Amino acid sequence: MNQFGAKVRQAREASGLLLRELAALLEVDPAILSKVERGERPAKRELIPLLARHLKLKEKELLTLWLAGRVYEMIKEEEVAAAALQVAEKAMQYHRKSKKPDQP
Repeated sequence: MNQFGAKVRQAREASGLLLRELAALLEVDPAILSKVERGERPAKRELIPLLARHLKLKEKELLTLWLAGRVYEMIKEEEVAAAALQVAEKAMQYHRKSKKPDQP
């Protein structure tokens, strides 16, 4: 499951950029970017805004795919993964409701 890398590759190819061209724009080694696209290596968080800008993608969409991939990698072998995600979702909902409007 590598939706993040697939999205990056699809957008890069659609924009007509070669792997080495995008890697140069991002200031990363082309081999690293290739591994990110294939799901063999996680992208660093700080690359997401740069990828969004250069590939004309929504940063929030890329961030969502990136974070989903990280969560998946962390829990994919756990028998109770789905239940844990439900508990985490409820905790996030509670946290949002309990936050005051002026809190970050």
